[in-house]
Amino acid sequence: MDHVSVVVADLAGAIEFFEALGLEVGGTGSVEGSEVDRIIGLEGARSDLAFVQTPDGHGRIELVKFNSPPAQGNDPGAPVNTLGLSHLCFAVDDLDTVLARLQAREGELVGEVVRYGNSYKLCYVRGPEGVIVELAEKVG
Repeated sequence: MDHVSVVVADLAGAIEFFEALGLEVGGTGSVEGSEVDRIIGLEGARSDLAFVQTPDGHGRIELVKFNSPPAQGNDPGAPVNTLGLSHLCFAVDDLDTVLARLQAREGELVGEVVRYGNSYKLCYVRGPEGVIVELAEKVG
């Protein structure tokens, strides 16, 4: 897989959230024109985007802000059992520290931080545009 794409209203805020998670900006830009329109099936598409990637460069997320046509709404508070993409999971070394950084950037803890048996400390955090990020710290 090359990347996962997330449409956002606040590109700068989304970048800050994923940087707090430990991802790095791997490139930014803008796209528009007839080729873009034909690829995505929208007319007059103009968007700004940024790729954020894991430090090892193997996982990438494309953050896209549509300037035209305006992005269509969704329910950013939808529960985790909503159909479609559920969440993105990231392995972290110190869940509590990462969680605090995300909460400082408006990340919202969905449930609780739980030690799952003798294998992981886990939690879900709701981030930009309602995207749910799971944090997984290996324990034991």
